[in-house]
Amino acid sequence: MNQIRLSPSRITDFNNCPQLYKYRVVDQLPEQISIDAERGKLVHSVLEKLFDSPQGLRNLDLALSLIPTLWEIQKEEVPGLEALITSQKEWDDRVAALLATYFLLEEPNSFDAAHREMHVELNLSENIYVHGYVDRMDIAPTGEVRIVDYKTGKAPQPRWQGKALSQLKIYALVYWRNTGVIPRLLQLIYLGSSEVVRSAPTADDLIETEVGLFEVATSILSATQENSWPPHPSRLCDWCSFKSICPAFSS
Repeated sequence: MNQIRLSPSRITDFNNCPQLYKYRVVDQLPEQISIDAERGKLVHSVLEKLFDSPQGLRNLDLALSLIPTLWEIQKEEVPGLEALITSQKEWDDRVAALLATYFLLEEPNSFDAAHREMHVELNLSENIYVHGYVDRMDIAPTGEVRIVDYKTGKAPQPRWQGKALSQLKIYALVYWRNTGVIPRLLQLIYLGSSEVVRSAPTADDLIETEVGLFEVATSILSATQENSWPPHPSRLCDWCSFKSICPAFSS
């Protein structure tokens, strides 16, 4: 059996639409540039760099001053991105507004980030590899761990918050299995709606997450062996780069 590589984003792809997973992971087809995703990437880069400065200096003015350099780097890394920006002022204003919201939700001068953009990985079994990138991990002097993820969109309705937290539960599981420490708090910071979603995971929560990873890996293996990738049409299709070639929309 070939090794199954899992990450929160690829798990979401498969659960939402196996056909999308095939296009991205199996076929590795190129995708259109997403303006929303690139805006989120820039905001993440600024918040990552913010913690390079010592406590007392982390404020909105500093965050805004980081934008020009990071934006130039991003444009070089993503050819064609700049041409998609129809209004530079509108782009700048939106990025600035998201960063301003961050400072309403958190006081970055009150703590130091132990890790930023931290790669976490785990061989869940001989055939299942799990990995991902944690936006920020904070470790208190007393040892408690907080895993934080920034979102530039809006927070989901309460009934969907458990699903949204599944990404951080995977990171918490990986951290627990590697260190023996269960993170004390999982925190999603939604800059698009000025909300914070928090959860305190238990061992039972993380074991349930682990069982879910085995289940999705088994499903992916089965789909691979049978070459069966059924599309699941939904409203998300309107933002999919592959809609024009998807069998669900072929005439």
